[in-house]
Amino acid sequence: MEPMLVIMLLVSLVFILLLVGAPVKPLRFAGGIIVKCLIGILMLFFVNVLGATIGLYVPINGVTTIVSGLLGVPGIVLLVGIAVFFI
Repeated sequence: MEPMLVIMLLVSLVFILLLVGAPVKPLRFAGGIIVKCLIGILMLFFVNVLGATIGLYVPINGVTTIVSGLLGVPGIVLLVGIAVFFI
């Protein structure tokens, strides 16, 4: 699948979840976590695209998605620091 198509699908899914929302509290909570994780995936993608010029790569998997999604920008900084110093 082309990266641009994947990005468009993720962004459209985020907007749909933000606009429609979930009618029940547990679903709303799960939907919020899913939206945060999708935003984390997008942030990791942009870090990998911008970091490719200097040889920086942070793998996109379940753990990095949850860390970047729930912690936000500090999570991205943490993952980049781990990638630079330990990998």
